[in-house]
Amino acid sequence: MVTLAIRYDLRNPEFAGTSMQDRYDAALDQIEWADRMGFAAVTLSEHHGVDDGYLPSLFPFAAAVAARTKTIRIQLGALIAPFHDPLRVAEDGAVVDLLSHGRLGVVIANGYVPAEFAMFGRALSDRAKAVTEMVAVLRAAWTGAPFVYRGRQVTVTPRPSQPNGPPIMLGGSSPAAARRAALIADGFLPSTADLWEPYRTELRILGKPDPGPAPPSVPMFLHVARDPDAAWKQIAPHALYEMNAYGRWAAESGTVTGYAPIEDAATLRAMGLYKVVTPEVCAAELTSKGPAALLMLHPLMGGLPPELAWESLRLIESEVLPLLKTANDSSGSQPSPHVFRERNE
Repeated sequence: MVTLAIRYDLRNPEFAGTSMQDRYDAALDQIEWADRMGFAAVTLSEHHGVDDGYLPSLFPFAAAVAARTKTIRIQLGALIAPFHDPLRVAEDGAVVDLLSHGRLGVVIANGYVPAEFAMFGRALSDRAKAVTEMVAVLRAAWTGAPFVYRGRQVTVTPRPSQPNGPPIMLGGSSPAAARRAALIADGFLPSTADLWEPYRTELRILGKPDPGPAPPSVPMFLHVARDPDAAWKQIAPHALYEMNAYGRWAAESGTVTGYAPIEDAATLRAMGLYKVVTPEVCAAELTSKGPAALLMLHPLMGGLPPELAWESLRLIESEVLPLLKTANDSSGSQPSPHVFRERNE
């Protein structure tokens, strides 16, 4: 059975020609659609001070998602620890978990964009400490019991819906982050696939359960169209924009994220990271991957016009999902046990 997931960062570059309010409305409509279609999770990403309006406030948007949906899990991926007060994160997380009836998950990350650290007056050298503290505070806070925080006794209320609080995962782009995730988190979402084995190795050293092979890799973007070449012409400026925006951050920080500056759309398309395929090809590729298959959508990627995104979603609904259901019914396969893996921008 194919696992279905969807993600949003709400970039809205000027050339997109869409108001931020209309983009927010479109995203919520699409997430509501994904909920009806049986998608397992929606991931929301955060960055700060970006001129394209990149989503800076995860919890308000997550609360809006909770109000519009019934079953889809809401994953914050990732919350950048150095820029947040841990007690406020604990409170906001508990409220969203209650609003969603226990559907929240949180991915904590170090952060890596120098301009953001300058904006918040934080030191890059304190990133790991901020992550470790955030995880410890959330675990203590979500018990509902008093605990000591920075030398004073505090209590966070209300308690979340989930008995032990929302699952806490770590994102990261280094072996140290992988080891830290094994030690203190409920899971790990690496920026690159090569970090999965250091994570598994550390889990074994700690005597913890082996999570198995790396979760399935997914394209950075997947769009379904009857005429992929025509659709690519519309999508290409947005794909180049996203790749280069993330690529500049990676280059400036020296971080390996899977993104790098690219000069032209033809080169980018040839890399296979931004895929535009027919419904039949989409269904066939997913079916060939068996029960571990993951369909991860990023419909509004790089400021993509909502109407173009909807063309793909409607084709997925009317042509791809029925083909997947037929394949699943004939094979009797079960969903992948893997937790969803998103790129930690």
